[in-house]
Amino acid sequence: MKLSKLLTNCCPPLLSGFIKAEAAAQLAAMFRVLGEPARLQILSIIASHPNGEVCVCELTEPLGLSQPTVSHHLKVLYETGLLQKERRGNWIYYSLVPQQLDALRNALLIPQREDT
Repeated sequence: MKLSKLLTNCCPPLLSGFIKAEAAAQLAAMFRVLGEPARLQILSIIASHPNGEVCVCELTEPLGLSQPTVSHHLKVLYETGLLQKERRGNWIYYSLVPQQLDALRNALLIPQREDT
């Protein structure tokens, strides 16, 4: 089963209790992918783009990276389930997968403690 499918179904907030080994491994893989600064920049650029999608040609200049390097990062983000893609002629447009970002966000939620 694809990591992205597992992540959306598996992961309670990390600090809400004991996290099972499988869920920990899945989240660690996702966070490992996000440990690369260029990938965080890619997500940021896509999220802030007016159409919510970008082509690789729109990423090379702002990132200061070559097209093959940007394409590699996009592939990793896509395979992890953080991005979806749509081919239009010769170009591929990438957009965020909100459910995956929500799963990461929810995993990091810190439960509020009531003051006594």
